[in-house]
Amino acid sequence: MIFPLRQQTDIRRQWLSARLQTILPEIMRREGFDMWIISAREYNEDPVLLSLLPEPAIGARRRTILLFAFTPEGHFEALALDRYGYPGFYTAAWNPGDEAQFDCLARLVRRFDPQRIALNFSQTFAFGDGLSHHEYTLLAAALGQTYLPRVASGERLAVGWLERRIPAEIAAYSAIVALGHDLIRHAYSRAVIHPGLTTTHDVVWWLRQRIHDLGLRAWFHPTVEIQAPGQAIEAPAPGMNRTPARNVILPGDLLHCDVGFIYLGLATDQQQHAYVLRPAESAPPPGLEAALRTGNRLQDILMQHMQPGKSGNAVLRAALAQAAAEGIDASIYSHPLGYHGHAAGPTIGLWDQQQGVPGSGDYPLFDDTAYSIELNIKQAVPEWNQQIVRIALEEDAVLSAGAMRWLAGRQTQLHLID
Repeated sequence: MIFPLRQQTDIRRQWLSARLQTILPEIMRREGFDMWIISAREYNEDPVLLSLLPEPAIGARRRTILLFAFTPEGHFEALALDRYGYPGFYTAAWNPGDEAQFDCLARLVRRFDPQRIALNFSQTFAFGDGLSHHEYTLLAAALGQTYLPRVASGERLAVGWLERRIPAEIAAYSAIVALGHDLIRHAYSRAVIHPGLTTTHDVVWWLRQRIHDLGLRAWFHPTVEIQAPGQAIEAPAPGMNRTPARNVILPGDLLHCDVGFIYLGLATDQQQHAYVLRPAESAPPPGLEAALRTGNRLQDILMQHMQPGKSGNAVLRAALAQAAAEGIDASIYSHPLGYHGHAAGPTIGLWDQQQGVPGSGDYPLFDDTAYSIELNIKQAVPEWNQQIVRIALEEDAVLSAGAMRWLAGRQTQLHLID
């Protein structure tokens, strides 16, 4: 069920209120900050700022400054220096008729007297690098010689805020991911695909249109690809082959799709396969079914190694080593999932960086975070004259209570198109 916009707004406001009261103070203490300043202008918003504005707000107004700080007594305060205000979420701290916006900020900083201040600049994470150069110069002037030396990169604070999910979000995420499974199941049916007539482009645009018609938002353009006897994989990763030998779907084809959308502020990202039955067939070739089982095994291996405190690079090395020991031709390129599709958190491989990803791959996994388990295996199919097929899977999961679990199951059987 897709809720009306008004109900979606109510849900997201409840989530933000809970997050501000629980997650944000915890992450600030974990990362050792007394104050966090986020400043951005309309149409050039910091990605973190967008996650902190309560619905139905869509962006900054003129300039929006949010200030989070602990008092010397340890009380947490959330303030807004903004012309319009956000009642119920942030205490209005600036009266434009009394003083300039950055004069107000300077006064508040002096009142709180923070020892360590977070600003959003980062070499590693785009999510922690939302402070523009001009905004920095204004902030630096407001902080002055006393407080500017106390500034440090808030990249881990920004990532920690964005990646952590509250229980209500995790509960809703399962239903959101299930919507994605339903979308794929419908795309892989005779309601959409008529072998000999339908092209992969037709299915791609059906997916994009269906997402739009449901009132959801695609965060990338879907892809659909064909593998078949004599039409092997060519591109180094799914979705990269822009000039396939054939795009008309025929009996005997193995189809692959990649699709994701955002609902209630949370993103999905899924890849599944379907087989188009030949006239005399009632099941896929056993070699394709075996390849899917190998893909499932690689999922199990990866999720087994995804534990709190381990870095993305450590998880990648351990999973690839175990896969190699089991004779699996594996590639792993999994990523966090949340407010964004390729979201804040540890990178667990990239398709072209299987030795590890410096920086973002060194960041550790934390509990109550979501991931898209994205990977592929390559395996020979006897029924296709030992042709190599690539089974590229992507399913959404959550790390909670120290263990990984699927948010809404995973594909263990090929979709069949009669």
